[in-house]
Amino acid sequence: MLPTGVSPLVSVIMPTWNRAQFIAESIASVQQQTYVHWELLIIDDGSDDDTEAIVAQLNDNRIKFYKAGRIAIGGIIKNTGLQKATGELIAFIDSDDLWAPFKLERQITMLQQYPEADFCLTGGYNFKEHGKAIDFFYPNKTGIKYGNVFVDFFESGVAGFTQALLFKKNCLQKTGLFKEAKSFSDVDFILSLARHFNAVIIYDSLVFRRIHKVNYIHSTWEKSYEEGIMIIEENRRALSKAIGDAALFRLYINYGEKYLRYGNKKNAVLKFLLAWKQKPFSIIPLKKMVKAILQMK
Repeated sequence: MLPTGVSPLVSVIMPTWNRAQFIAESIASVQQQTYVHWELLIIDDGSDDDTEAIVAQLNDNRIKFYKAGRIAIGGIIKNTGLQKATGELIAFIDSDDLWAPFKLERQITMLQQYPEADFCLTGGYNFKEHGKAIDFFYPNKTGIKYGNVFVDFFESGVAGFTQALLFKKNCLQKTGLFKEAKSFSDVDFILSLARHFNAVIIYDSLVFRRIHKVNYIHSTWEKSYEEGIMIIEENRRALSKAIGDAALFRLYINYGEKYLRYGNKKNAVLKFLLAWKQKPFSIIPLKKMVKAILQMK
């Protein structure tokens, strides 16, 4: 329970690697929060650019910089931050992303209004140019949702971005830390929170994910889809067959569409075929397969 009238310390964990171009702006979006009782733990994954020098110039005793050495595994970097965190609440922000100034304040208010909730997620969007949304996390742009959201994950109802997450640190007693053997442990971690605890989702756009040529999004998209498939398969027993099949169907369709965008029509056809196997009475994957095959000629 998070009592009203209390200002708990929020430990904000910022993993970084060679983000000298963006990190000052990301830190500023934390400093500009209307909620001021926070500490920022920057965990550096072996940067060899000016990242450390830029942080050193900032005169803010709430900011702490830690050198982790080059690890290149997001779960280990985040766990390093969790082990150093002293706050009652935990948040994450990537060193090239931004928050709305009232992001933390809104989330803390929601956790106080819904004392049975132990974590909170917000809406947001991806961008290349400031203020110009490419796509949004949720179709809803306003409002909230409260309750158990575990099944919603598999119905495309929850966006698993740690940048949008605020949770009570004592949740770690049940969830444990991030899985360090997985490249994409963020969704897995938030899913673990949803398995054990109630949530509040704020649909308003309070998180802004920067898309650029050198971020993780572009370089590892295939692995992210494969680990998404693994997450669904690992949780099939907790889901109805219909929900599990539908989740795999959507994922394989999106996987195939992604291959088409990259011009790999053969792999696109294979993923559409796997989607069809989940829903053999659907004509959607058949139409997409035909379209991809015609483009191969």
